[in-house]
Amino acid sequence: MNTIDDKLLEKSASFVKQYLEQNLPGNLIFHTPDHTEYVVEACRLIGEKEGLTRDELNVVMFAAWFHDTGYVNKYAGHEEESIKIAVDFLKKEGASEDLIQKISSMISATKIPQSPADKLAGVLCDADLKHLSEVDYYDYAEKIRQEQKITLEKKISKLDFDLVSVEFFDLHSYHTKFGKEVLNAGKAKNLEAINKNISKRKAKMNQEMNQKDKEMAKLQKKVEKQKGYSRGVESMFRLTARNQINLSSIADNKSNILISVNTIIISILLSVLVARFSEYPNIILPTLIFLLFSLITIIFAILSTRPNISSGMFSKEDIKEKKVNLLFFGNFYNMSLDDYEWGLEEMMKDDDYLYGTMIKDQFFLGKVLAKKYKLLRIAYNFFMFGLIISVLAFVLAFTSL
Repeated sequence: MNTIDDKLLEKSASFVKQYLEQNLPGNLIFHTPDHTEYVVEACRLIGEKEGLTRDELNVVMFAAWFHDTGYVNKYAGHEEESIKIAVDFLKKEGASEDLIQKISSMISATKIPQSPADKLAGVLCDADLKHLSEVDYYDYAEKIRQEQKITLEKKISKLDFDLVSVEFFDLHSYHTKFGKEVLNAGKAKNLEAINKNISKRKAKMNQEMNQKDKEMAKLQKKVEKQKGYSRGVESMFRLTARNQINLSSIADNKSNILISVNTIIISILLSVLVARFSEYPNIILPTLIFLLFSLITIIFAILSTRPNISSGMFSKEDIKEKKVNLLFFGNFYNMSLDDYEWGLEEMMKDDDYLYGTMIKDQFFLGKVLAKKYKLLRIAYNFFMFGLIISVLAFVLAFTSL
């Protein structure tokens, strides 16, 4: 069988309608059985305008019936699935390989960007995107936006969708004479309408943002008026916090240097000198002294950088009694978002609680910093005196040889 007769076309229509109604996912709002029928009728219209023969028109309409059946199995790349379903149907009907290949090529051509290889594929492609030229284009567009929003699980605003649509319109072109002479006019009007809507939505968005900025400015003035603290106090807290963070970073860098240097020293001692103990027994004691001091240095350097956090829990009583510091993650990391938001809102309502918390935060940061530098000082002392003692021990060991 090399052609699609009226009987087979009618049979394919019944098959596709039943197949889509029974298997199509409910989240498809645009690519429904109605859309498939719309494309089939569009093929009939465009095909007749293009002067297709009855056999050619049947082939195009057959491909139109099957071109979206792949949505049953997957959303992205549905064309390949549609081809499989169409081929399976054609083989059962005893179609020739040439006809199967022709139908497959036509369905494949509808994949965006469209790539029709002949006039029949061009008719199908133009019919598939005929809605771009319709007067009620925005009804179709909204269905597509909602479908993608649900299926792809992405937040797609109307403005974002319009911006993408403009790019799509610019890249797309109709392939048939009817499409270029008739459909293009409607498409151009819709593109103009989309651009106008984009301008309106951007203007509205800017207006809303300006209004919010004004409201925020008023609120900020109101808050500053109600606050008993000056900007100088806020600057003081920021400067103190920045200085403490910088000092902590410096301490961590110094600790890393000690750990790296002593690790290298230990590696050299173990790989080089230990192997010479039998040959030079006098270096055993200096080597062990060096190893001991290097190990102690590493331990204190690690202790200076080892993190220490609390349970990460607080109660409502702690908030009401102003006992907990919500500016430190260690006090809330095990709490739920709702409890943390409630606690933070309560703290922001009370200036005394807020600034008191900031004072405590600076105090305890200073305590942690002091402990870190104390341990780091001990580590450097051990490294310095260990280096001196070890060098003297090596000198004595080699002079006694």
